[in-house]
Amino acid sequence: MLRGMSDDVRPRPPKIPESVLVVIHTPDRQVLLIERADKPGYWQSVTGSKDTPDEALTRTCVREVEEETGIRIGSAGVPAAALRDWGLRNVYEIYPVWRHRYAPGVTHNTEHVFGLTVPAGTPVRLNPREHLRFAWWPWREAADRCFSPSNAEAILQLPHFAPAP
Repeated sequence: MLRGMSDDVRPRPPKIPESVLVVIHTPDRQVLLIERADKPGYWQSVTGSKDTPDEALTRTCVREVEEETGIRIGSAGVPAAALRDWGLRNVYEIYPVWRHRYAPGVTHNTEHVFGLTVPAGTPVRLNPREHLRFAWWPWREAADRCFSPSNAEAILQLPHFAPAP
């Protein structure tokens, strides 16, 4: 029996409507933004949903930061203590264009905001399926460039969590 390609493709499970937003920044408040491959011109911080309902939020951060930027939290250059839960939560409506990724009827996501301090010059390696380019910008300019209002607001909170050097 011949098998078609569709026979080998398993449907993805629905995304979990709980995610992290990781504002990656240097001690002098330069903020890393990455441009989405599926929406050129849309700049954002690292974001990603939990893989399982019981996945710890810090584990989600570690996984997503490495997948999207190549930065390893827990390495010599970026110790685990460099990741901080800012204690901020955003509940927002999922953009209609992305709702098909979630279970039927899911319209809102809860986003947990973290900050990650990295040394200036930390190398970035993008996943080309997800992102086209990256850039480091001063925090106010980075906030202005974000397409997501909750991402912009998180970046504007940076001075509260990363005092000026």
